[in-house]
Amino acid sequence: MQYGNGPRSSALVAGYTQYHRDLETQISQLKETEEAVLFSSGFAANVGLLSSLLSEGNIDVFSDELNHASIIDGIRLGKAYNKNCSVHVYRHNDMAHLDELLLSRCRRNRRRLVVTDSLFSMDGDFARLPDIVRLKKKHGFLLIIDEAHATLICGEHGGGAAEMFGVQEHVDLHVGTLSKAVGSQGGFVACSASMKNYLVNKGRTLVFSTSLPIPCVASAQMGIVIGQREPWRRRHLEQLTRRIQQQIGSGTASPIIPIVIGPEQQTLEIADTMQKDYGFIIPAIRPPTVPSGTSRLRITLSATHKTSTVDELIEALLIEATRPRGKL
Repeated sequence: MQYGNGPRSSALVAGYTQYHRDLETQISQLKETEEAVLFSSGFAANVGLLSSLLSEGNIDVFSDELNHASIIDGIRLGKAYNKNCSVHVYRHNDMAHLDELLLSRCRRNRRRLVVTDSLFSMDGDFARLPDIVRLKKKHGFLLIIDEAHATLICGEHGGGAAEMFGVQEHVDLHVGTLSKAVGSQGGFVACSASMKNYLVNKGRTLVFSTSLPIPCVASAQMGIVIGQREPWRRRHLEQLTRRIQQQIGSGTASPIIPIVIGPEQQTLEIADTMQKDYGFIIPAIRPPTVPSGTSRLRITLSATHKTSTVDELIEALLIEATRPRGKL
């Protein structure tokens, strides 16, 4: 209450405080980078980063076909600014296709950039980061990963999927959110000092946005402290994930567990039944978030869930799978 929401101004004018600086330092230490810069949201971080990087010069960008909407919109905006920007979409997690595109679509004297989610939000699978790093060593490109769903979830210290796969040092820019496992609000880019300086001057979603309120910054700081100080939370989440995967036959290895139903109406009906009859809120994910014909229930586990609760969920899912309409 001492500071209220803090100065209501953009970071470049009067909105940047020692609280913001301390949080950026925490994030850079978590991601093992020189620096970090805060944004108003993870969406704003991706749009600001990609639109600025792609807005000038000769550049080819390679993007996984299932990347988050904020990545797609950032690329579209950058390309709108720059007629010399070429966009190449590779099939999901298809490293042979990415390799082929890097070989066939790139011309000399052009910068190359590869961007991918590290943990895909609707399918629950991980990017093949070790393979992408091998391609980086082969072809040479700037590597951006969006760790929105992996920060504080994956890795020994909660550094994300890059830490889990042991490739943190090979990632050039780590994008993330403060609104998921961190439990607050905001977004960030962890990067080099020179890249931070570039974004502070060129990232329009940073330059022209009000800085994060101090209560959000302080709660994010504590969220990171707790996430690192209490690794049992990650271990418990891993146990819950394995438990439900073994029982329902999920192919994912993350706390995001999709159950593809197919038709939209049927998916909505099952989601409604799960809430009304069993008390479980499992959102029905429909187009345009996912392709037509792949509507799904999206289970998202948390370290606050109890083993007994997950067992009750498994039982409810198995009951619904036996109903005449059910195809879980």
